[in-house]
Amino acid sequence: MLRAGRITAAQQRALQELWPRFGIDGPVTGVTAALDPEQVFGRSAPLVVEIGFGNGDNLLALASREPERNFLGIEVHRAGVGHLMHQAAEADLRNLRVACHDAVEVLSQQLAPNSIDEVLILFPDPWHKKRHHKRRLIQPEFVELIASRLRPGGRLNLATDWEPYAVHMLEVIGANAAFRNRAPSGSLYVSRPDWRALTRFERRGQRLGHGVYDLSFERVTNPTD
Repeated sequence: MLRAGRITAAQQRALQELWPRFGIDGPVTGVTAALDPEQVFGRSAPLVVEIGFGNGDNLLALASREPERNFLGIEVHRAGVGHLMHQAAEADLRNLRVACHDAVEVLSQQLAPNSIDEVLILFPDPWHKKRHHKRRLIQPEFVELIASRLRPGGRLNLATDWEPYAVHMLEVIGANAAFRNRAPSGSLYVSRPDWRALTRFERRGQRLGHGVYDLSFERVTNPTD
């Protein structure tokens, strides 16, 4: 959900000057036209999509550390998009693109089935109040959409510092036969992965004394297995 926020002059300048280099325009209303990742990135490589990347700290670190993979970030907040593009230009990254658009529309209208190798959703808004739970990103329809875009064997990785939302994620994703929980036997969650950068959201949760819950699911080849 788009919320108003401040955007600095540097972020605004990045949006204007760096969009042709890093930006992917959103879908046209009523038109479904799948992106060609090989054309977008100028090569064929595994595709990782981070949904709601905030200011892009994690995505920047991943793209810098793993040049062999392509990374697409989706974020509706222009300030975060501008910040990430500025940092990506400073690092001269060639394997990073960003979409400043609604994730549901990007996934459903611009990304083809079985085209993604990994989806990251880190610290999405938990919408604490019960009457707002319907606004949570992780809902059955959205999970089904992700399943359709992940290739068999692809992964869906999530993190939250709000335990009730972690439980909600387990219930919703666990109910989808296309996914298998990768947590070790006897556990519901995985250990904090080395690849996940310590973002301001996680630092905030630590200050508040919140636990952090990492979840990882694999897109199974045959949902009936």
